[in-house]
Parts: sequence; structure tokens; C-alpha cells
Amino acid sequence: MGEILLRTAIPGPRSVEWMERRKRSVARGPFHSTPIFVARAHGALIEDVDGNRLIDLAAGIGVLNVGNTHPEVVSRVKAQADLALHTSFNVTPTEGYVEVAEKLNQAVPGNYEKRTLLVNSGAEAVENAIKIARAYTKRPAIVCFDHAYHGRTYMAMTLTAKSKPYKYGFAPFNSDVYRAPYPYAYRWSTGSDPDQVSRECFARFEELVSSQIGVEQVAAVIIEPVLGEGGFVPAPAAFMKLLREYCTQNGVILVADEVQSGFGRTGQMFACQHMGVAPDLITLAKGLGGGLPIGAVTGRAEVMDAPGEGGIGGTFGGNPLACAAALGVLKAFEDGSLLAHVNQLSLTVEQRLNGWKQNFSCIGDVRGLGLMRGIEFVKDPKSKTPDKEIVSKLVRWGYQNGVVLLSAGTFGNVVRLLAPLVITPSQLNEALDVIEAGLRSNQP
Repeated sequence: MGEILLRTAIPGPRSVEWMERRKRSVARGPFHSTPIFVARAHGALIEDVDGNRLIDLAAGIGVLNVGNTHPEVVSRVKAQADLALHTSFNVTPTEGYVEVAEKLNQAVPGNYEKRTLLVNSGAEAVENAIKIARAYTKRPAIVCFDHAYHGRTYMAMTLTAKSKPYKYGFAPFNSDVYRAPYPYAYRWSTGSDPDQVSRECFARFEELVSSQIGVEQVAAVIIEPVLGEGGFVPAPAAFMKLLREYCTQNGVILVADEVQSGFGRTGQMFACQHMGVAPDLITLAKGLGGGLPIGAVTGRAEVMDAPGEGGIGGTFGGNPLACAAALGVLKAFEDGSLLAHVNQLSLTVEQRLNGWKQNFSCIGDVRGLGLMRGIEFVKDPKSKTPDKEIVSKLVRWGYQNGVVLLSAGTFGNVVRLLAPLVITPSQLNEALDVIEAGLRSNQP
């Protein structure tokens, strides 16, 4: 028997009622890709207020890597809730903050002494990484990339590439931020060979720095090793290594934004490990908390220690409940079985997606690492004209048939697959069967 159980059409009557209440009480800005309200969730399954059971391929936008209500996370949060809900690390610190920092310092790639700052979100981690890099280098300029998404606060929003809906109407943005091309092989103008794309893209990066900034003014380069909102595009290892070498030679801080790609999502603990690159700073959040809000900046000790005492931090950063949840998440990865599970399921996803690319002309590209996969839809495989409409149809087909999906991409033409890493093979295949049925139903 399958895991999907639909008792009503979706949305059901209770979800419709709650959506009307939401419209009357909640600001218009927060979006909803799935018109249901959740009653409970566990692992990779969601049950809505109407009793419908769906398979979750969104994972709370990449947060629920260890699944919803993971027992290790829940038990630690419950135990901590009986002890203290909040103390503020800046006033009366708790042990959990230090324990999380120790474990992140050990887990993050790089054979050097590290320090960690805990915050509340990915955007806050990005903001602090930029502050730390500027404090260390005493330089102003930041280089980011096309198709990037780094968050919604002002520096993070400035670094983000896509205007609508993230930046439109919120100008002016922060100064001393420059944007370089990202090695997006499928849409590179001269070909898709990763080595060629890497060389040409890096040459354009160097030209940007030399002609518009001056390398002696560059504090940091921030890059997503795998584009998140930009369409789930992994950077070629060759490009990341060129960037690492350049930053090392020129005293520039290399920041890897792994807010969405971290904590086992790609089959390694961190995506930059696939590329053989250790950044100076890494920004983390989403999967770290197992559902509770926590983020981090981890990096070289001498860089992290550049801001003076009181220069970084915040009231809620490293909250005891969030730290308890994070320790539960990190415990779930300790024996290596979860990463092995991800890599096994990755083979299934890769095989299915490659088959779809062969059979459906609307699919221009499939890509990704581990259980972070993107399907890019086009109107014509030769012109590569983005097809946003089919993505909207497929997302709607998904929830109407019991699978939660998300769109992505600068052009809105990518379906991203972000299953909780604990999803079972049968659940994964059932969800992929629903998507395939949707693809067949949308064929001309």
C-alpha cells in the first residue's frame, strides 16, 4: 500500500477555511506553494487538517534533512524545554552553544583551527559573514554571482540576484557589491563542457575584479557551491578550485553559502567537499536545526576573531532549544548511515531523471547532487526558452495527487526535489511516479 492517502480534493474544506482566515489576518507577502494547512508531520510524510496524507519533496525548503519530528531532535528539545527556554548567550551562556560550535568546527572542511558564531537564520549568517570578512581584511568590496540567493535582509538581498519577488520595490541596496557570472553550464553561451565553462567564467570574474574594483579592495567572494533558488546548479569543481586559489593568493576571504546545500543534502556533509575546496567561512542554517531556527558562520579562527567583543552576536543566537535541536541533527549523522542512505537514493533519482530527460522534450536539463536535484523545463530544447507554465502545472499536479513540490530558478522554470534525507525508497518511488504521471499528462 502506498503512503499517499487523499480523503478530500486538495485543498480540502478545512484548509480552504484556514486560507480564508489567513487572508484576513496575515500580511500578503508570505507566499504559499501548497494550499493546505498541516496538522502533523513525521519523516517525509505530511498530514493536513482534512486528513490527507502527502509525501513531502520540499522538506520545509530544505530544512528537514533528518525528517520531520526526528526522535533524536524531539527528545533533546523536550528535555531542554524543562530546563531553560532562553538565557541569551551574551548574558548567561549555556553549554549547548559551545557544544554545537565544537561539533561544527570539527565537521566543516579545512585543516585549520576554527571558530563558530551561532545566529537565527541563513540570511543572518550571510550578513555576519560579510561583517567578519570586512573586519578581517579592512576592505569594502564583496563579489557575488548571477543567479545567487542569499536571503531577504538588506545585505543578503543585495547579494541575491533575482529581482522579483525578492528585491522589487525595496531599493536602494547596499553599496560595494559586484556581481560576476556563475558557471551555469546548461546556459553558458559557448558550450557546456565543465572545464571550458570554468575557464571562461573565471576569466570573466578576473576581468570584473580588475576592471571595476581592484583586487586590493575585495574583502570577500561569496558563492553557493550549488545554486539554491537559482535553479540547483552545482558549480564545477574546476571553477571552485580556481576561485579558491585566487582568493588565497590575493588575501580575499572565500565564503561558501551552504545554507541550503549543507548537512548531508548533497550526499556529503557539505557540498564544497564534492569539489575538494575548503572555504575560509561557511554559512549554515536550514538543515542544522531539524525544524528549529538556527544558523551559523564557521571558519578560520583568525578571521572569525577579527570583530571586537560585542561586534557580532544577538539576543536569540544560539538559543538553548535551537542548540538542542542542532545537537540532535548532528548526532543523526554520526555513524554515517544517513549519508550512505542519501547516496543510495541518489542513484534512484538520477536514473529516473535521466530517463525523463530522454523521454520528455520539455525537459532541457536535469542536475544536482545527492537529494538536491533540479529539473529545468524549456519550450524548445534548441532555443532553451524557459517554460514557467509547465512548472506551475506540475507543482499543482503534485499536491493534487499527494506530493509536495517546489519551483525554483531565475526564470521560474525549475522543479526542485528536496526530499527529507530519511525518505524511504518506497516513498521516494511513489512520489516520483506521481511526477512522471504529471509529465505524461502535460505532454502535447
